[in-house]
Amino acid sequence: MDSRTEPAEPEPTAAVRRPSRRDTAARPPLVRELLLVTGLFVVYKVGRQLATGHTAEAFRNAGHVWDWERTLHLPGEGSVQNVLLHSDTLVHTANAYYATVHFPATAAFLIWMYLRRPVHYVWARRVLAVITSAALVLHLTFPLAPPRLLAAAGLVDTGQVYGPTVYGAHPATDEMANQFAAMPSLHFGWALMVAIGLITATRSRWRWLWLLHPLVTLLVIVGTANHYWLDSVAAAALLGAALAVIHLPHRTESTAGRAQRHAAAGDGRESVPELVGAGR
Repeated sequence: MDSRTEPAEPEPTAAVRRPSRRDTAARPPLVRELLLVTGLFVVYKVGRQLATGHTAEAFRNAGHVWDWERTLHLPGEGSVQNVLLHSDTLVHTANAYYATVHFPATAAFLIWMYLRRPVHYVWARRVLAVITSAALVLHLTFPLAPPRLLAAAGLVDTGQVYGPTVYGAHPATDEMANQFAAMPSLHFGWALMVAIGLITATRSRWRWLWLLHPLVTLLVIVGTANHYWLDSVAAAALLGAALAVIHLPHRTESTAGRAQRHAAAGDGRESVPELVGAGR
């Protein structure tokens, strides 16, 4: 009689993840999401225009922000701009980055999350909606001229001088954009959320490199004199508050318990975690 024993079959583990079933259950309807995101964007763009024309108040607030930064001993925005001005190519690249990366990068982030990480998409969409709404309130209540328009800053409007630019030459009559909505900087706030979202939703050892996006964005918005350092601080504070109250959906305790019991029993039944708050 052969005393050798057959190798034991590997036992099923609770760690087996079936993203397709879970993601399908969590993914909200596409048409509804398109209408929702588009509607939020339109409301934000229209709302920003309501702050246009507050020229005197915007420049008065700019003087306050400039003084606050000096009181806090923050580095001058000119220290970053001086680096850009050493090369026309570098200035052009920074201006192009400011003008073209902001919206496409955020849109690509949301599309990828919707297709590949629906649970994270719902969470990210909520966070972005909250910080954008809060930013709109600040834009309306605290109009702020950017440092490129503040004489005391002594900075170059790199967009007007070197191009490309998304702003008109005369801020008070610019019908395409509100140039007095510097604080908070949604360029930085959205970029930081994109990085946090991708780091949270992925497991690659290289995922921390996504932090380069908000870092480059910060240097660009300051170096092109479109924002003060404090504009980014305000955006980061709003994002931190939003992340503190808006959490990723999680499995219910009863469902998680059933999944563990099924795995322990080895009955082979597939369990799909129930997501609390997903798809709404």
